[in-house]
Amino acid sequence: MSEQPQHEISFYLSQPNSCPYLADRNEQKIFTYLSGHKAQMHMQLLSENGFRRSQNIIYRPSCKNCDECKSIRVVAKNYKPTKSHKRILQKNKIIKPQQIEAKATKEHYALFKKYLVNRHNEGGMADMDYADFKDMIEDTAINTSIIEYRLEINGEQKKQLVGVALIDILFDGISMVYSFFDPELNNFSLGTFMVIDNIYRSLARNNEYLYLGYWIKNSQKMSYKANFKPLEFYIEGSGWVTLNAKGE
Repeated sequence: MSEQPQHEISFYLSQPNSCPYLADRNEQKIFTYLSGHKAQMHMQLLSENGFRRSQNIIYRPSCKNCDECKSIRVVAKNYKPTKSHKRILQKNKIIKPQQIEAKATKEHYALFKKYLVNRHNEGGMADMDYADFKDMIEDTAINTSIIEYRLEINGEQKKQLVGVALIDILFDGISMVYSFFDPELNNFSLGTFMVIDNIYRSLARNNEYLYLGYWIKNSQKMSYKANFKPLEFYIEGSGWVTLNAKGE
């Protein structure tokens, strides 16, 4: 990691907690806070070094005897949609994305709760009330947006909200902070569609990367992330390394 601004950042180590992805393991995180006029610069620097934002905290796993969590990013400029991705794009032509200010609404929250009940009912976010959700969306010191995905119904002007992506705008790309969608629309592959949409959104900004957060090779919950190629993952001391066809 570049040493130039480190004297301006104080880092902390979290207490060990049960790992939500790998059984019988504990997780720890090294983290710092994003605030003030240099928050965007620090966000960029730390994202380039494998960190991930949650509200005004930016963190990276620092677990004893485990390095399974890999920070990953899609090299957007070299992305070529697979046959499966092309089919998903075709199917989702009736879904219209719109980038808006990062402001929470009750409509967003209702979809968020529906998604959690169906997909992550036992996760750490399951008990979030509207105030918690609002903080997740709006508590940011950097350039953050929401992408709404709406389904056009019989050409009507009013559109059904089917997906939401919370994104950070970086100098070299977009970071997908969190996304959720209507779990009843399984045939639309909305999670994959939103990733593809943001790859193209990065390209439209002449950016190189789409940051996808953390990936664990043996975690079924995260397996979808390996389907976007070319993909790089961060190794401390080595920087960003290309993920090969075997996921290694």
